[in-house]
Amino acid sequence: MVNYERFNSLIKQSKTIVITTHISPDADGIGSQIALSHALTKLGKQVICLNEEALESRYKYLDKMNIVEGFSKPHLTKLKKIDLFIIVDANSLERIGDNLKLVSQLSKELLFIDHHPTSDEFTALHCIDTSSAATGEIVARLIEQSNIPFSFEMGLALYTSIIIDTSSFQYPTVSSSTHNTVAKLLDAGVSPPMAMKEIYGQTDISFYHFLGKVLERTKTTESKKIIYVQITLKDLNQYKIDPEDTHGIINQMLSYKPAEVICMFREIDKTTTKVSFRSMGKVNVGSIAQALGGGGHSYSAATIIKLSLKNTINQVLSKVDLILSKTSSS
Repeated sequence: MVNYERFNSLIKQSKTIVITTHISPDADGIGSQIALSHALTKLGKQVICLNEEALESRYKYLDKMNIVEGFSKPHLTKLKKIDLFIIVDANSLERIGDNLKLVSQLSKELLFIDHHPTSDEFTALHCIDTSSAATGEIVARLIEQSNIPFSFEMGLALYTSIIIDTSSFQYPTVSSSTHNTVAKLLDAGVSPPMAMKEIYGQTDISFYHFLGKVLERTKTTESKKIIYVQITLKDLNQYKIDPEDTHGIINQMLSYKPAEVICMFREIDKTTTKVSFRSMGKVNVGSIAQALGGGGHSYSAATIIKLSLKNTINQVLSKVDLILSKTSSS
């Protein structure tokens, strides 16, 4: 349950507020950060959006006013007095980067707004709701209960947040509350066709050639309980694809009915592989990722393994198959 009282109390007593999100931020973190910044500015607060890195160009359409800054050393002297430091879409200081951890020490108060699993004790002090489909959904409720009308800028940021973190409403955490929130964002002027083009749109036909080549290699294990795909460095270089543009490819396989776990293996270098997991709710892939050194939600998770692509695929599929056989027989 979101601690609205603590949120209201902290906002009321704060004049200068810094909002950040995790390193290598996704749309949920960026969208939540931008929307909350616009809302708190309407309450007369001095709000600074500051991240470890500068905003990626793919998210510039959400920040036409250029409110999101990347850290630079002058920030440590400029931000001498911070009343409240808010972290969205993460529940650990380790996730925000070394420089932002230093900035957080300048603040009187600290508040996390997130939907990732954590302890009950931590949840009681912060705005954590693991039943929410996205951090953007929590931020939308916080803005609403503060009696701040959704502007178009807030609406687009939160719509992007929710769409991306639910893979267009495909995950089990999507509820009637999620759709009620989205309805209000559309009432604020968000156009789904326009938003979807901004979120998923590609400007180069080579991406679709790349996508076709990758999906052509889709395989299943013998049990058909795992469906998986691999992306090599050669693929990325051949088609000049930014690795960030590959995140959504795994969701192309969510509709494969026999699968209980979906995996995507992306080669980072010859000795390192990123593994992304998806589940439609029956299997907790967050626990699987955690066992392999990563983490995430029960339905969406990831890890990075210090092995070659081929060895990672063999090792991970073997372990996941074993986990599935044990859980189905218990």
